Amino acid sequence: MTATQVQPYTASATTVQLHYTVAMSQPETHLFEVTLRVSGWQQTTLDLKMPVWTPGSYLIREYSRHVQDFSVDSGLTWEKISKNHWRVHANGLSEITLKYRVFANELTVRTNHLDTTHGYFNGAALFFFVPGFERQPIRVTIVPPKPSWKIATTLPAVSGEANTFEAADFDTLVDTPVEVGIHDRHAFSVLGKPHEWVIWGTGNYDAADLIQDTTRIVEVEAALFGGLPYERYLFLLHLSSQGYGGLEHKDSCTLNYGRFSFRAREKYNRFMQLVAHEFFHLWNVKRIRPKALEVFDYESENYTSSLWFCEGTTSFYDLAIPFRAGLYDAKTYLKELSKEITQFLTIPGRKVQPLSESSFDAWIKLYRRDANSNNNQISYYLKGEMVSLLLDLQIRAKHQNGRSLDDVMRLMWQRFGRDEIGFTPEELEGAIAAVAETDLTDFFHHALHTTEELPFDEYLHPFGLCLQPDDVSSAPPSLGITARAENGKTMIQFIEMGAPAQQAGLDIGDELLALDGLRVSAEQLGDRLQNYRPGDTVQVTVFHQDELRTLPVTLDPPSPSNFKLTPLPSANDAQKALLRGWLSIDWETLCNAM
Repeated sequence: MTATQVQPYTASATTVQLHYTVAMSQPETHLFEVTLRVSGWQQTTLDLKMPVWTPGSYLIREYSRHVQDFSVDSGLTWEKISKNHWRVHANGLSEITLKYRVFANELTVRTNHLDTTHGYFNGAALFFFVPGFERQPIRVTIVPPKPSWKIATTLPAVSGEANTFEAADFDTLVDTPVEVGIHDRHAFSVLGKPHEWVIWGTGNYDAADLIQDTTRIVEVEAALFGGLPYERYLFLLHLSSQGYGGLEHKDSCTLNYGRFSFRAREKYNRFMQLVAHEFFHLWNVKRIRPKALEVFDYESENYTSSLWFCEGTTSFYDLAIPFRAGLYDAKTYLKELSKEITQFLTIPGRKVQPLSESSFDAWIKLYRRDANSNNNQISYYLKGEMVSLLLDLQIRAKHQNGRSLDDVMRLMWQRFGRDEIGFTPEELEGAIAAVAETDLTDFFHHALHTTEELPFDEYLHPFGLCLQPDDVSSAPPSLGITARAENGKTMIQFIEMGAPAQQAGLDIGDELLALDGLRVSAEQLGDRLQNYRPGDTVQVTVFHQDELRTLPVTLDPPSPSNFKLTPLPSANDAQKALLRGWLSIDWETLCNAM
C-alpha cells in the first residue's frame, strides 16, 4: 500500500503507539542504531516500508539500501517483500520491538550523516512508515553518545521524557530533520517569533552579520505574504569543504555551504540567496504546492509539470529578496540576473526540452546529469526563473508597477496555501492571468510547452533595458568543446550538439593532445585557437579509447558567452518611471553605475 492509499481509522487503530529510539553509540562507524517499539498491535502481520525519496528532492534515492541488521525481538519471524518493504508476523503479540541500523556517511541536505562530531538525519532516510498508520502520532527518543552532544529539531518535546519528541504524523516526521552533536547556536527573534541558527563545522562566518541579514530576509518575505505561518523556525547549517545545497521544511531548512565562503562578498551574497530560496519555500512548495504533491506517495515518483513554478519562481525570488532587503544594490541585482540569463542562453538543451517536460522528467534527468545533459535538457529551476521574470515584467508593465508577481504569490497563498489545497496547472495559470488581467494562453503555450526562444528584449524594453551580448569580434573561433585538465591530461568533457567537433567525430571522454601536430593543454586551448579564423580546418589529435586519432575539424564562428542587462542608449519618461517603480532607482543613476 502506498502513502496515498491511507486506510481509514478503526477503533483499534487509535490504540496503536509507535515509538522510535535513535542511538549512535559508535559514531565512528557511521551507523545509526534504530529501535521501533509498536504497542497495541492487533493484526496478524506488521508491514514496514521505507520511503524511496524525500519531498523537495525529486529523485528516487532508495534509502533502504543503507538499512542493515534488521531483527525482531520475541522470537517473531519476518520476511522482506520488496526493496523497501519488510513484513513481521505478529503471532498474536500486541507489543513488537524491532531493530535495524542505517549507514550514514553522506553529507547532503537530503541524506544522513554520522561521525565523531555530529549526527544528522532526515526522516525519510531513517524511518519506516506503517501503511495505514501514516497519520498516527510518532514519538522519537534520541540517545546521544556523549553528554556534550546537543539536539536541535523543531519537533515538540514530550514533557517528562528526556530527549523525546513527538511528530503529529509521518509527514511531519519526514519534514523535520534532526541535528545532534557539537554545534554553535545563535537565537534571535523576528516579528515576535523565535528563530535560531544551528551551525555545525568550522568556518569564517560572522554570526552578527548572519543574524542581521537573515532577519531582513525573513521580514521581507513575511511582508510579501502577510505574516509568518509558524511559531518557531530553525536554520540548520552544515559547513563543509565544498558542499552546496538546501532543503526546505515547514518550520526549518537545512543548508550546506563551503566553510570559508562567507568573507568574499560575491560568495556571501550567494549564500544569502540560498537562505532566501529555502525560506521562500515555506510558502511556495511546503504549503502552496501542486495537486500531485498534495498527498505524498513515498514509494514512487510524484509527477507534476509545475515544478517550474515551485522551484523556478522561487529562484526568481532568491535574487530579488536580498535586493529588496538591502543586502545589495540594483546594479548588483542586475549583474546577478545577467549571470542567470547568460547561463540559460548558453545551454543548448533549452532548444530541445520544453519547460513542462523538464518538470515532469525531474525524476530521471535533473539529478542524473551526464556528459550530454546540457545538449538535451534545461533545468526547471533556471528556465522557470526566466519565465517568472518575464511574467513579473509583463504584469508590472501593464499595471504601471501597481501589480507584480508578488500579487500572484499572495493570490496562490490565499486560494491554496493557507489550507494546503493542491493546485492544478490550469488553476496556476488562471491565477496568474487573473492578476495580469491578460489572456496568457499563448504565453504559457510558448514558454512552457515549446522550445522557442524567450523574448527577453520585448519584456525589458518598457523598463528602458535590453540584453546585450558580449563582443565576439576578437574571440577565437569555436571547436564546440569544453576541455578540462584531469590528472595531468586534457580531457574533452562536453561537445555541443552539431558543433564542428561532433561533426568531425570527436567524442566526450577523448584525451585532447594536439592542434596541427603541436601539443595543447586545456589552459592553452583558447589562445591557440586565436591563431585561426572561422572556416579554417585544424587537425585535432586525440586518444579515443586508447586509439590515436587525428581528425580534420572546420571551425565555427564564436558565439556569445556572456549577456548583460544594460540601459538602453536613450529612454523615455514612461520607461524611466517603470524602471524606478521596479528597482527603486533612477534610470540616469543606473546608467552611471553600470
